[in-house]
Amino acid sequence: MFHRVRNGVAAFAVLAAIAVGAAAIAGAASNSGTTGSQGGSAAPRSAPNPSSPGPGETLLTDGNATKARQSALAKVPGATVLRVETDAQGSPYEAHLQKSDGSQVTVKLNKQFEATDVQSGFGPGHP
Repeated sequence: MFHRVRNGVAAFAVLAAIAVGAAAIAGAASNSGTTGSQGGSAAPRSAPNPSSPGPGETLLTDGNATKARQSALAKVPGATVLRVETDAQGSPYEAHLQKSDGSQVTVKLNKQFEATDVQSGFGPGHP
């Protein structure tokens, strides 16, 4: 009887050690890249969502989105359209694009969806 209890306790100890080790590895993996003290510091900013419109702006849909995409791509060939939206910064519409070199631009569009300007980056207030 004593032999069975001793083997059971030993098996339990081995399983507990494995569980503790696995938890330590998982904890280390989830904290990788974190250094120093975080006491009182602000939470890290998340990466901007390229499909979210800027403040006071609305994503374009249907035919308006298609017109805006076509005009923006005609102005910046080879780019990828990230989003098209109304513009709170002076133009009726704008398109946010990523060029093949990775840089980002904003194409300003008039009411007829004609490209009127190409600006570097996404401008103030834009993710």
